[in-house]
Amino acid sequence: MLIVHVHVQVKPEAVAAFTAATLENARHSVREPGIARFDVIQQSDDPTRFVLVEVYRHAEAPARHKETAHYAKWRDAVAPLMAAPRTSVKFVNLHPDDAGW
Repeated sequence: MLIVHVHVQVKPEAVAAFTAATLENARHSVREPGIARFDVIQQSDDPTRFVLVEVYRHAEAPARHKETAHYAKWRDAVAPLMAAPRTSVKFVNLHPDDAGW
């Protein structure tokens, strides 16, 4: 599995609009066959900061996700709401059974 953490900081006045658009995108994203999870988390001590936790079943799934209409709608809707460009970090899942434990 491929796990991506997308870090986003939004403008303070845009938190509600960002949240609504992002939750709508997440609802559609979890229906994609290549996505195992799509969590939206908000930082408790700074509500302008979010992390999207995207768990993909295979390496091709992120590219397929970015081809969907709901992703394009989200991308265009949230671009003006961001206080800074979003960043992402990619992870791989380490499972105890795969490590010979």
